[in-house]
Amino acid sequence: MTATKKLLKILVVLFGIIIATLYITDTDYLIKAVRTIYLRGHTTAFLDDYKRFDNQGIANATPQPWPNHRSYNSVKETEGLTKANIDFGTVAYVIIKNDSIWFENYYDDYDANSKSNSFSMAKSYVSGLMGKAIMQGHIKSLDQPVCDFIPEFCEGKAANMTVGDLSSMASGTNWDEAYYSPLSITTRAYFDDDLEKVMLGLKVVDEPGQRFKYASGDTQMLAMVIEKATGKKMYDYLTESFWKPLGCENPTIWQVDSEEHDLVKAYCCIASNAKDFARFGKLYKNHGKWNGQQLLDSVFVSKSLKPRFPDSPEYGYGWWLKEQNGKNFFMMRGHLGQYVIVQPEDNVIIVRLGHQKSPDAGIGSYTKDISIYIEEAYKMMSR
Repeated sequence: MTATKKLLKILVVLFGIIIATLYITDTDYLIKAVRTIYLRGHTTAFLDDYKRFDNQGIANATPQPWPNHRSYNSVKETEGLTKANIDFGTVAYVIIKNDSIWFENYYDDYDANSKSNSFSMAKSYVSGLMGKAIMQGHIKSLDQPVCDFIPEFCEGKAANMTVGDLSSMASGTNWDEAYYSPLSITTRAYFDDDLEKVMLGLKVVDEPGQRFKYASGDTQMLAMVIEKATGKKMYDYLTESFWKPLGCENPTIWQVDSEEHDLVKAYCCIASNAKDFARFGKLYKNHGKWNGQQLLDSVFVSKSLKPRFPDSPEYGYGWWLKEQNGKNFFMMRGHLGQYVIVQPEDNVIIVRLGHQKSPDAGIGSYTKDISIYIEEAYKMMSR
C-alpha cells in the first residue's frame, strides 16, 4: 500500500511538472489539443470536432430550398464513386445541375441537414467578405496596406503587405502550415484561446506579393483586417452579407478561439451542410449575383477566379483552380476532403464532404480523390 501511495505521489508530481512546464513555455494550448483530439484517437482535427469548441451562431432568414432536377436521383452512383466514398469516408455527395439538385446521397448517419466542419472552405467565405468590404467602401482596394488596420505590421517588409496579398496567400510571413505537428503554429492557432496574440507574433520574412505560399495565417490576418475595417464581427458580417441573402436553409455556427476573445478561426471551421455550402459556389458561378441582386462586384469575382501568379495557376483570391479533361473548375477546399467544385460553362456544382481524402500529395497539391469526384460525376451525368 505504501509503495502504491508513493507511486501515486510521484505521478501527481510529474503531472504537475508537465502542466507547469506547458504554461511556462507558453504551450498550454496542448492541454486542449490532448483533451479534444488526441485522447479521442485522432491525430488531427476531425469532422465533428466543432462540438468541442466555442462557437458563435450564424442565423438564416427565409430559406430558399434548391429545386430538384427533373432527373433527380435517376442515376445510381458509379462503382468508382461508391468505392471512393467507402475508402475515404464520404458523408455527403451532391451534384447540382442547372441550379437544381440532380443527385444527392448521404452516408455514415449524416443527412441533408447534418452539420460538419468546413475546414479551409471557410477561406473562400473570408475572401468574399473582403470583396464585400471593398464593395461597401470599408476597404479601399486589394492594394490597401495591412498596416492601415494592424499597426504591428508597419515596419520593414511588413509595411508592403496588402489585403490582396493575404487573400492570395502571398504575405511572406513565417507561417508553418503543418497539421500533424503538435508544436506548429497551425496547431497552436487551432487550440490557443487568444488567436490574435498568436497572429501578432508572426514575422514577415519574405517580400510580400511575390509568390503563392499556402498559409492559413494569411486568412486569419485577413479576418482581423475585415473586422477592423467594418467594425463588425466576422460571424455577423457573414450572416448579413451572405448567409441570409443566399437563402441558406439552416442556421450555422463558426468556431471562435474562446468566449473571452471571440475571434473566429477564419481559416477554417464553419459547420454547415453540403447544399448550404454549395450556395457560395453558385454565387461565384453567377458573377456575384443572386436572385437579381449583386451581392459581390462581378469584376472582383472574375479576378478571384484567375491565378494571381503565373507560376501558381492553382490559386486565385481565396479559390482553388483546376483544369481537368479540358474543363476549368474553381473550388472551395478543406482539410480531410471538403469540396465545393464548380464548372461554370456546364452549370455544374459538385459537393463532397467526408472524414478523409486520398493520401496527401503535399500542402496545396491536388489529391487524387478530387479528380475521382469530378470524373465519376460526369460519368453519371452522361448516362
